[in-house]
Amino acid sequence: MIVSSGVYHCLELDGYASVTSDRFINGMITFVTRLPESICEIISLDSLQKGKGIGSQLLIESEQTAMLAGCREMRMITTNDNLEALRFYQKRGYRLTAVYPDAVHQARLRKPSIPLVAENGIPIRDELLLSKLL
Repeated sequence: MIVSSGVYHCLELDGYASVTSDRFINGMITFVTRLPESICEIISLDSLQKGKGIGSQLLIESEQTAMLAGCREMRMITTNDNLEALRFYQKRGYRLTAVYPDAVHQARLRKPSIPLVAENGIPIRDELLLSKLL
């Protein structure tokens, strides 16, 4: 995962998985904590079954873990085209706190496979930082 805050290998990060009774992973969240700054940054959040509360529960668990670790703020970065993420996080108390114009251009220099246009037709250009005080 390449975002303005760094390059991450999600398998090496802390996080949680949602597992069904038959041991099927149907959701996962990964995050990094930066204790000197008292910040926890969500790197990825995926749910295979939308609208079932899986992502919400993973987010709540991560926020509780962050608070126990001493974090006072949760952050996440997404791209300007990701309307679903913008809706999801804002409904859960996150606020848009920064815009990084043309940040995706820099990411494409490292990962050329990032598309120019999203499936919804929106050009992928900028990164948006959303934050929530804990």
